[in-house]
Amino acid sequence: MTIRDIKDIKAKRSIVNDLVASVVVFLVALPLCMGIAIASGVPPEMGIITGIVGGIIVGTVAGSPLQVSGPAAGLAVIVWELVQQYGIEMLGPILMLAGLFQLLAGVFKLGQVFRAISPAVIYGMLAGIGVLIFASQFHVMFDSKPSAHGIDNLISIPTEIYKTIFPAQGNNHLMAGIVALITILILIMWENYKPKRLKLLPGSLIAVVIATALASVMKLPIQYVNVPDNLIATIHIPKLENFIGLLKPSLLVEAMAIAFIASAESLLSAAAVDRLQFESKTNFDRELAAQGLGNMVCGALGALPMTGVIVRSSVNVEAGGKTRLSAIFHGVWLLALVVVAPSVLNLIPTSSLAAILVVTGYKLVKVENIRKLQQYGRIPVFIYFATLGGIITADLLFGVLLGLVLSAIKLIYKVSHLDIHVVADENNQRVDVYLEGMATFIRLPQLAKALEQIPPKKEIHIHLQMLSYIDHSCLDFLSTWEKQEEKKGSTIIMQRDRLVERYRKPLFTGRSHLAA
Repeated sequence: MTIRDIKDIKAKRSIVNDLVASVVVFLVALPLCMGIAIASGVPPEMGIITGIVGGIIVGTVAGSPLQVSGPAAGLAVIVWELVQQYGIEMLGPILMLAGLFQLLAGVFKLGQVFRAISPAVIYGMLAGIGVLIFASQFHVMFDSKPSAHGIDNLISIPTEIYKTIFPAQGNNHLMAGIVALITILILIMWENYKPKRLKLLPGSLIAVVIATALASVMKLPIQYVNVPDNLIATIHIPKLENFIGLLKPSLLVEAMAIAFIASAESLLSAAAVDRLQFESKTNFDRELAAQGLGNMVCGALGALPMTGVIVRSSVNVEAGGKTRLSAIFHGVWLLALVVVAPSVLNLIPTSSLAAILVVTGYKLVKVENIRKLQQYGRIPVFIYFATLGGIITADLLFGVLLGLVLSAIKLIYKVSHLDIHVVADENNQRVDVYLEGMATFIRLPQLAKALEQIPPKKEIHIHLQMLSYIDHSCLDFLSTWEKQEEKKGSTIIMQRDRLVERYRKPLFTGRSHLAA
């Protein structure tokens, strides 16, 4: 057998693996695409269109071959608020602008920048999104309409439960709630007790299929998904007057928010996919540009925004996906379903899809993330809860910006923090001054105050070995202060030669350096 024959066999096996994986990913993506669309306040077919674009278009050019793109729960909250405030007709233009921002960021190689976001902000953002999705979809589980504000949805949960237990005449909240409860129970049982032979079948699909069959057989008078027979007729191409509306500063901010959150989620997901397998590695700039292209196409079609999503991507890897073909084919299967048998989707109860998203929202609030942050002190935990609280009480953008600002303040404090310890001996003739941290112009007043309080005619030892950085302003002050103290009769002992040597070295080339 020749090397060429071996390569052909491997290629055929890879294609088979990709085909199998694509079917599994398709089964996972289908209920999520529709559920996220409903959670975003738009028709379910808009989520399916995004899934198709994410598979066929983004999958073809993605920088992360095994990552699967599609509508993400992380953007459902911001899309809901956008649609409520500006109308669904503005979603397309805003999304096209957001995609353009992403595309340009990828072209100018800013992909790695998004990986530098504080984990406290990311975890807080995911938890906040999870709480908002849980709160809003809890009401949808009972065929009720959620409020536009997350805090209102949380507060009104007891009222929703009361209306379900004691329904008014002609009220079908209880039936919808039972279907949702069955969906959740089946999902949990399947995830915990599924047969090994059927481990690739997603629990969300099993739960939705059983709930759909139950509702259909019993002909329950509850709300169902409404997908039109002609998918092309549902495409809403933005009009010229909609693009003119982008001149408003508030819409520009919305586009930037979508671009930022979608990019962060996509690249973090891509990094996670790299840790799940070792056969392919992500080109983050290319992935960012591909996500931007996908969102521009989704905007032109009036669909939902997309990101790279870790749930579908991890399923792709676990199911044996080897190349980008698995992501592409999953988009093909979505397209085939809505073209060949769209009426099947209309049998699905809305409350069942909402139940899937309630579980998704719950899983986004991970207690282990808080434990991880506790290892680094109380400040990261504080930033986490500040981000979470800002998202719940205000909105997603405010919460994320609050977390970023607090992270920046923490960074400024860390890079400018200077500890000064002044120790006098028993005879009060020798004084040791220990400097630790970052000696910058920000801490120059603190340094000057500490040194100038030392009485004259002392033997003063300045210990600099614990400094990690010193700028020219502090160096100049030390030199001036030394001359002044020597004139007053003090003896200054400071390792000047080593100080100058380290000062001339580049920053961060060793354990501890002094640099301008």
